Amino acid sequence: MSRMSGIGQYVPGDSSVHRLDAAAKIGVVAAFTVALFVVRGFAGLAALGAVVAAAIAISRVPVRAVARGLRAVGFIMVVTIVFNMVRWQPTEALVRLGPLAIDGAGLRMGLFFAARILLLVTGTSLLTLTTSPVQLAGGIERVLAPLKRVRVPVGDLAMTLTIALRFIPTTAEEAEQIMTAQQARGASFDAGGPIARARAYAPVLVPLFFQLFRRADALATAMEARCYRGSEGRTRLVESRMGTADWVAMLVSGGVVIAVGVLL
Repeated sequence: MSRMSGIGQYVPGDSSVHRLDAAAKIGVVAAFTVALFVVRGFAGLAALGAVVAAAIAISRVPVRAVARGLRAVGFIMVVTIVFNMVRWQPTEALVRLGPLAIDGAGLRMGLFFAARILLLVTGTSLLTLTTSPVQLAGGIERVLAPLKRVRVPVGDLAMTLTIALRFIPTTAEEAEQIMTAQQARGASFDAGGPIARARAYAPVLVPLFFQLFRRADALATAMEARCYRGSEGRTRLVESRMGTADWVAMLVSGGVVIAVGVLL
């Protein structure tokens, strides 16, 4: 199991979150995303953070698995904070360093946006952590089913999105293996300045892309060998449907997070 990314991985379990229908979980995540972008202050973010913490506790997913997904966006969060708090010759500043200074309002804005990114990644990764690939593909297909009326290949789109999500941990695992092999041969990825470190990662990209293309070709061959020809005429061993408990959980949870976003 790769230690670099938790996004796209599935952690088997028997919690109420795992048993919830995939379409219902997608609806809750959509409502949570809307709430994140309409919330106006730190109080709202704190309330939504409490909702996420409660969902993690109920799902019984290991905190380490959730934290692995945050490593990929750590750099983005730092850049977001820095770009918002650093100002050029502001009238008021917390700390000054020549013409550059740290602006208090910019710092608060940067922390707000970083917290929003943190909650967004955590909330959405909980969907893949508690939903198997088959259930996730079926849930996406059912959510996008109305688009079939305008001849959108919903099944193919759902399969593509699911494979893309599942390739995230695969890519991280491949990169980790290549970096470990190169470090065993004397390569260093943490020596020198930022430019030198960026150049040190360049030799990783060629074998990484080679491995990914080879894996994609093997996946395509396997799908063709199993007579996969898109969603037309496909059947499933177990047909998932939204039950009463799924509808109630989706409407109540979605309504709560939307209310938090609007009110706070």
